[in-house]
Amino acid sequence: MGSNSIFGTLFPLVIFFLIFYFLVIRPQQKQAKAHAKMLNELAKGDKILTAGGFKCTVIKPGDDFITVKLNDDIIVELSRNHVARKLEKIENA
Repeated sequence: MGSNSIFGTLFPLVIFFLIFYFLVIRPQQKQAKAHAKMLNELAKGDKILTAGGFKCTVIKPGDDFITVKLNDDIIVELSRNHVARKLEKIENA
């Protein structure tokens, strides 16, 4: 009878953890993996959006920093950690 009450007590906790894992932890891991893949695949000419809201063009991707061009005159180095996302080109059909 004692093992039955332990199972009854732990079962809701296990169900709660599984729900939490599939609704919070797993999607967050997938998003982090996709972001890391995007950072590794950055190439010259890609357009990116920084965490500060700047749209830039990648000139030279490096290990820790990426050299980007804000406009024709301004070229800066940006930490890889501050790249929010890659801007996809919209092609007209």
